[in-house]
Amino acid sequence: MTTVTYKVPAINCMHCVHTIQTEVAELVGVKSVKADANEKKVEVVFDSPASEEKIKALLAEINYPVAV
Repeated sequence: MTTVTYKVPAINCMHCVHTIQTEVAELVGVKSVKADANEKKVEVVFDSPASEEKIKALLAEINYPVAV
């Protein structure tokens, strides 16, 4: 199991948190997703076949790109 935390500056409200948690949780292999509007962070716990590349691509696709 892998845990990653991303800085996502576009998180502004609880709607953002809900959208991120709902969408990322649908990726096969994702075990848990916690988004934080105050800290603008997303923590994802996952196993294969999910990957950091897939998670980052999905976040960008739903307009919450990961900060570099």
